[in-house]
Amino acid sequence: MASKSTKRIVLTGVTRGLGRALAERFLEQGHTVLGCGRSAPALDELRPQAGPVHDFAQVDVSREAEVRNWASHVLEQFGAPDLLLNNAAIINPNAPLWEIPGSEFDRVIDVNIKGVANVLRHFVPAMIARKSGVIVNFSSGWGRSTSPEVAPYCATKWAIEGLTRALAQELPAGMAAIPLNPGIVDTDMLRSCFGDSAAQYPDAAAWSERVAPFLLQLGAKDNGKALTAPS
Repeated sequence: MASKSTKRIVLTGVTRGLGRALAERFLEQGHTVLGCGRSAPALDELRPQAGPVHDFAQVDVSREAEVRNWASHVLEQFGAPDLLLNNAAIINPNAPLWEIPGSEFDRVIDVNIKGVANVLRHFVPAMIARKSGVIVNFSSGWGRSTSPEVAPYCATKWAIEGLTRALAQELPAGMAAIPLNPGIVDTDMLRSCFGDSAAQYPDAAAWSERVAPFLLQLGAKDNGKALTAPS
């Protein structure tokens, strides 16, 4: 049931994995979810669950014009978000760095770094004008360590760590920007790296039970902290 404590949450990558699980969890809790993703069928599945007070749009975050139009719509209809979650990301197929085609490398950079920057560029000014709000950019354990055959992904998540901590120094008092390591979760992305052994880790639904409340309690006190989701 909605209450005065409910939040407006902008969430990228809502069509699968962690984003889908978080969207469903926040909807259950009565928060307003304003999400985007690339899969039209998955968005069509979400809309009936959500109802008219929420909004889901087909957006490729690597395309700035799409992000600009989406942000303009969301801000006009709902106002600045209380919580902005940059979750959308992709990973390269396992391979040594020198075997990864330039087009594949570019796509990982475009989604994981430029996509985050696009969303920040078009939502953060409204949050700054209101002088409140929390921004969480999803990093990774591979944003603070490395493994072979995922070098492009590691590079992007290390970039997210630096980008977010720099952003934290630019925000006015009362706001926060946080790089978050979500932990190891059994998703399609993890299975592309780990194969069947990904099954030993919690699935996204179980993960979201712990992490949704954690995200909702973040505030200005956490600005610039490199955090890890509770396990």
